[in-house]
Amino acid sequence: MIPRIHKQGSNTLGLLHYLYGKGTHEEHVDPHLVASFDGMAPDPGRDPSVTKKDLQHLLDQPLALLDADQRPDKHVWHCSVRAAPDDPILSDEQWGDIARRMVAATGIDPGDGAGCRWAAVRHADDHIHIIATLIREDGRRPDHHRSGKRAQAECRLIEKELGLHQVAPGDGTAAKRATSAERHKAEREGRERPAREELRETVRRAVAGATSEEEFFDRLAAAGLLIRKRIAPSGDLLGYKVALPDDRNGEKEPVFYAGSTLAPDLSLPRIRERWALPAEAAASADGSGPERPALPDTTGPAFARRRASATTWQALLIIDHGDDGTAAAQIAAAGEILDALAKTSAAHTRAQLREAAFVFERASRSHVKAVRGHDRALRQAARDLVHSGPALGRGEDGATTAMLIDMAFFLATAAANWHARKHHSQQAAAAEQAAHHLRAAYQAAAAQPMALLRQRGQRLAPRVRQRQADLLHQVLPELAERIRAEPGWPALATTLDDARRAGHDPAALLAEATRRRELDTATSISDVLVWRLRRSAHLPALPVSPHGTPPQGSPRTMSPAPSTQPAPSAANNANRRR
Repeated sequence: MIPRIHKQGSNTLGLLHYLYGKGTHEEHVDPHLVASFDGMAPDPGRDPSVTKKDLQHLLDQPLALLDADQRPDKHVWHCSVRAAPDDPILSDEQWGDIARRMVAATGIDPGDGAGCRWAAVRHADDHIHIIATLIREDGRRPDHHRSGKRAQAECRLIEKELGLHQVAPGDGTAAKRATSAERHKAEREGRERPAREELRETVRRAVAGATSEEEFFDRLAAAGLLIRKRIAPSGDLLGYKVALPDDRNGEKEPVFYAGSTLAPDLSLPRIRERWALPAEAAASADGSGPERPALPDTTGPAFARRRASATTWQALLIIDHGDDGTAAAQIAAAGEILDALAKTSAAHTRAQLREAAFVFERASRSHVKAVRGHDRALRQAARDLVHSGPALGRGEDGATTAMLIDMAFFLATAAANWHARKHHSQQAAAAEQAAHHLRAAYQAAAAQPMALLRQRGQRLAPRVRQRQADLLHQVLPELAERIRAEPGWPALATTLDDARRAGHDPAALLAEATRRRELDTATSISDVLVWRLRRSAHLPALPVSPHGTPPQGSPRTMSPAPSTQPAPSAANNANRRR
């Protein structure tokens, strides 16, 4: 159940005309009162002898008793309360009770006998509107400070008592939702999303991996946004606003949104925090500490994805074992990885990756302050993804995309578990939803490379297949038969053989890949192990063909990825979701 406190107005009769009218974007069916301040207010919806003007006079009577200089400019309070789509249809009596509880909880009519005058109108099955005059019967103003939060808290109680869909409580860190006017405007103009949401997504993609203000604003301009900067008299940049070129107001002027109104972490000061260096890195930069080794340049989308997979694996360890501030920074930077991945991936995975990045945005913020700087590796990985350019949907590009999505899935699940432990219900739900989209994206990305790996495994000589089966029974005796019955077993067998041919000890690699995360609940254990082994052994995501030709879309030589460690136990449940 969602309550919404609308902007205060000054025209009681105008709002009543809307509530009792036909509606501008949805049909108003049988508008009528379900409750009022005294239970006896006239109802112009059901009583033909009563007009909306009559109801307006009754509601505004306390206002009329005040001197003109004592009347507030904005005296109309308006709250709507909407049930969830899957909730049962409530009766008028139930909606009346809800209205009385809402005005009491918000301070409009606290039950002291001198509250504001109000009325609740129902013109659809799933919601009501409450209109009130912000002058009490005793001439004083009501105490409705923080009425939005108070309404939310009361709705959570109502949901439990009536057995309705329970909305996760908020903590004030969510981005501002698009208004109904913004949503209706998007519908009229045929937009997929309201301008506010489209701008938020574009700005987030622009900041993903950016290392300076210049780069950030260059990306915004390249994305086609209109930019307005706020400059201090000293010449310092204080903030920015952005607009879509074709989003105009009634005067045909662009509608600009400040970064801080798109999301709390998109204000310019918060974006600048992402560019901070950790203490040890700052010491290296000024020559007072050990020098960090330079990473090799990214040579293409496949290499960027391999390196991002290794970095994501390390981030899992930090989320599981690091302090709260460092873990929060890793989760925030994970959002940049998803934004960059959605921006650069092939068409058949783009929609699901875009949705994953869009919903994970909510999981990237909480009241735990992110200690920026220690997320440098993830932000660099996001930068590499952006600068390496669009990836092909096949060959090494496609296979490493599947590898990275597999890692991103574990990262989203680890974030969900971390937020759940902190009782961040909205963030945990958002991370879970992102994991759902990543699972769908993985299935699309992995279909072709896993099919090729399976085909190659099926062509292995019988003695080689038996050698890998014996090794599997040796290392994973309890899961061996289940793995061999999976469709992905041939892909795992050829991966173990590739590791042996590359000079690795397959038994040691397999033991390491399974040491810190359980596998017995995974839907496809073989899929999970294929990507872990190919990443940790620095094997091509897709091996060369029997003729020695690299897979389409891959380089002829593979640069080694950074060394990695086993993933933490925080994401143990990720396997069971695939």
